[in-house]
Amino acid sequence: MRAMPRLSVRARLTLVYGSLYLVTSAVLVAVTYALTVRTMDNRFTRADDLSPEMMTRLRDLALRGNLSSEDGFAQLMALREEADRQLVRQKHDVLEQLLQSSLLLMLVVGALAVVIGYVVAGRMLRPLHRVTATARRLSESNLHERIALEGPQDEIKDLADTFDRMLDRLNRAFDTQRRFVANASHELRTPLTINRTVLEVALASRKNPPETKALADVLLGNTARHERLIDGLLTLARSERDLGTRVETPLPDVIRSALDQLGDQAADVDVEARLAPAVVTGDPVLLERCAVNLLENAVKYNVREGRVWVRTGVRGGEAFLRVVNTGRPVPSYETGTLFEPFRRLRADRTGSKDGAGLGLSIVRAVVCAHGGTVEAVPRPGGGLSVTVVLPLSAEPALEAAAT
Repeated sequence: MRAMPRLSVRARLTLVYGSLYLVTSAVLVAVTYALTVRTMDNRFTRADDLSPEMMTRLRDLALRGNLSSEDGFAQLMALREEADRQLVRQKHDVLEQLLQSSLLLMLVVGALAVVIGYVVAGRMLRPLHRVTATARRLSESNLHERIALEGPQDEIKDLADTFDRMLDRLNRAFDTQRRFVANASHELRTPLTINRTVLEVALASRKNPPETKALADVLLGNTARHERLIDGLLTLARSERDLGTRVETPLPDVIRSALDQLGDQAADVDVEARLAPAVVTGDPVLLERCAVNLLENAVKYNVREGRVWVRTGVRGGEAFLRVVNTGRPVPSYETGTLFEPFRRLRADRTGSKDGAGLGLSIVRAVVCAHGGTVEAVPRPGGGLSVTVVLPLSAEPALEAAAT
């Protein structure tokens, strides 16, 4: 069953105004009609309210002296009955005309009241539209904007002022977060870089015994893993914020650049790419990081001499990127947790030294920041199929033919 369309506040206020007016007008017409009936009943029961023609006929009967005879009495009763019918007809005509005129006037003024109510409701809700427009326009890059609503200190201005104060707090929070990410990037990377340099020097020195070099080699691998972990965390923190860059980005170009970055990692698998044109609006760096993570995930958790299929294109008015890989069977109940930070499949990903469990988390954060969706489903026969759906660009750029 289809849901009823939701009415705007302006339309609901207009309906309320119009309904109240119609109900009030109906009560007023009913009361006026009842009072008119009562007044006419009291007024037209007197003899001097008879028509001139009826008064003339009664005067003629009185002059002829027939009022006391039986025939005269019958004529008098007939005249009286005719006078009663005339009074009833006159009252009916007057009340019917009054009712018709009142109903017509009520409908005309009711329609005018609805129009006026619609205009007045629009003027009253204009400050709320300003608040809504500002909220839609704001992002991390322009949190300095304020509504700054002017006017009387009523409920709407209180709402706008409260919204401005909330923006002040958000702006301070985002500034704090940006400073923290910058400081953390520096403070975490610097000691790891120093450790890596020391370990590389130890490995290159001929004076150190083999045991020391073996230990340095293990520590160097751990350092590299920690560096990847820090890079992943910083990328995740950046991708979960609002986009600072929005440009027209062809998905095939993003995939080609990501494939180039794989290098020797894909030496043991067969990668097949069918890249149909699809242009989205977003941050090219983050989109490339998303594609690289998907491809690395498909290669890393594949089987020897396995295959990877990459597809881009447009479907249902949206751009899509699909990466499918062979590999070990993936339980369907675990696919929902793959996009959580530090989560891996129980079968072969727990404790993996090749990754920190942030690859698909970064993919989901990047996709959500671009207003898209991502879904992972097990591939029949083993492996995983990950599909990213993104909104198409409003003004698609010209793109080279698909390869």
